[in-house]
Amino acid sequence: MIIKKIQEEIIDEFELFDDWMERYEYIIDSGKSLPLINETNRTEDNLIKGCQSKVWLHAKYSNEKLIFTADSDAILTKGIIALLLRIYSNQTPIEILDAEPYFIDKIGLKEHLSPTRANGLVSMVKQLKLYALAFQLKNN
Repeated sequence: MIIKKIQEEIIDEFELFDDWMERYEYIIDSGKSLPLINETNRTEDNLIKGCQSKVWLHAKYSNEKLIFTADSDAILTKGIIALLLRIYSNQTPIEILDAEPYFIDKIGLKEHLSPTRANGLVSMVKQLKLYALAFQLKNN
């Protein structure tokens, strides 16, 4: 599925909720459905720098697409990375590099996070893009 369509789906889903408590619950529930990261990938090298919580992100290249797995020690952060993986996992490196996560502004996520969590969100997106850039350069 193309990234724009996935982002539009997320925006539509968030419009169903009346307040941010319901949206936080939805984000947390998204994290609960995140496939477990392999324990061997919960390493210092896979920790995202700049996050208040611990967030591990692993990327694998298969059939010209990046497959991401992730985990976090914080339930809200785990939900945020789950939303990002829903958008960016199973996409080609160039699709990832070309796509900005505009859903974040559309749903008002950044404004409803603490400054440290908002910085962590930026770090997560940056790391996803860095993986995409690395695999794009490696395969060209």
